[in-house]
Amino acid sequence: MTIYTCPMHPEVQQDTPGKCPKCGGMDLVPKESLKLAADKSTKGIAQYKPLFIIVGLIALASIASAWDIQSGIAWLNAMYNFMAGFFLVFSGFKLLDVKGFAEGYSQYDLLAKHWHGYGLLYPFIELALGLGYILIPTSIALNMITVVLMVFSAAGVSIKIAKKEKFQCACLGTFIDVPLTYITIIEDIGMAIMAGSMLVTLYF
Repeated sequence: MTIYTCPMHPEVQQDTPGKCPKCGGMDLVPKESLKLAADKSTKGIAQYKPLFIIVGLIALASIASAWDIQSGIAWLNAMYNFMAGFFLVFSGFKLLDVKGFAEGYSQYDLLAKHWHGYGLLYPFIELALGLGYILIPTSIALNMITVVLMVFSAAGVSIKIAKKEKFQCACLGTFIDVPLTYITIIEDIGMAIMAGSMLVTLYF
């Protein structure tokens, strides 16, 4: 008999196809297919291939759009473009399945685990930040919010990792599986550092 389970919630199991009651929309898949996929997957840094490709393309587009044939690359503009692209693209993946993202995010975010609504709002917060870095990239408030949000997010990930609990990162929504590890912390802190450097530039 085939057992169906949720990729995000393996404890959900039933003998017929359907939707995960916890995610609110993710399709249940045969349990055996998950095991085979896990056996075939490459361990280590290769697990982050989707993340590296996406971030790499955002970085490439950001640098290209800030390049001028006479003056070269305007690195500050490239940073603005990267921040905008990062938040817009990552919010887009989350918006494909907001309920599923919120459920996954609640497993490790310090606020989302206590207030489910925050997980539902978070993709729209990222969307607003992305638009902000297009329209008002030099806004002190915008960059301060980004620093606080990213540091807070990194704190939740750090606690989860410290407890040695394995879970999928919800940074790319429910459609691309990325392990929750130190790479996630580097991602959050990296964004916080960029926003912080912008604040330093604006103040000094």
